[in-house]
Amino acid sequence: MISVIILTKNEETDLPACLNSLTWTDDIHVLDSFSTDKTCEIATQHGAKISMNAFESFGKQRNFALENIVLKHNWVLFLDADEVSTPAFANAIKLAINNADEETAGFYCCWKMMLEGIWLKRSDNFPKWQLRLLRKGRVTFKDFGHGQKEDQVIGNVLYIKEPYTHFGFSKGWSHWIERHNRYSSLEAIARLDICPPFKNIFSKHGSTRNPALKSWMVKVPGWPLLRFIYTYIFSLGFTEGLPGLIYAINLSFYEHMIMIKTREVLSQRHKTSKDIGQNSIAISKQESPELELI
Repeated sequence: MISVIILTKNEETDLPACLNSLTWTDDIHVLDSFSTDKTCEIATQHGAKISMNAFESFGKQRNFALENIVLKHNWVLFLDADEVSTPAFANAIKLAINNADEETAGFYCCWKMMLEGIWLKRSDNFPKWQLRLLRKGRVTFKDFGHGQKEDQVIGNVLYIKEPYTHFGFSKGWSHWIERHNRYSSLEAIARLDICPPFKNIFSKHGSTRNPALKSWMVKVPGWPLLRFIYTYIFSLGFTEGLPGLIYAINLSFYEHMIMIKTREVLSQRHKTSKDIGQNSIAISKQESPELELI
């Protein structure tokens, strides 16, 4: 009924829980980026089919999976190794595709972010949406920031409100900070170059509204502090105890990294543009020397 694709690289810690949650499907595929740990061994032990492709970006990797993996079913669910399908989520997606008409190309799904056993429902601004369940041949992806979003969609995209579970901190805070340091560089460029229209901020659909908010709010002075205040106070993150506080602080720090890297990118582009202009003038003078006066 539903084929599942999991993108991996060195995921021996998280992958077992993800695979153990997928007993409801008979077609599991692991697209691995040449792991050096026991990721592929674990996948094989759980009956998953393994494919290999060097990772460039999430958008390209998902497109590679859709174009090259032989899937048993017409519907495809993408999960990451640190994500777990709950029984309620499995039932919800089965019900959704059973009731889907031919015009339905896919479904936005949402997640429950977990930290120290606490669901960060308020701190993580639940629900956040990604197109994870799709009909084969009807959706392609493109890169957006550190992740991806849908590119070409043939048909309608609906919403599944029942979440799956996301253990984004399973490898520890050092790994999270290292990863988000890389992500912030990609986010800075994306928010500069792929800025959605301002009107999208007022969209009722989170999948449209959130990218616009990210791109426009980074321009606001003091945005990292405002992000902390919004997350911890106005979104009631303080009701989620110490995990809520830790998460709010680190989200603010992440936005701070994006902001300073945005300034860095703009400064470098300005310098590059200035250097090109000066070089063009110098070349022009060399090619068109002044005529000597007689």
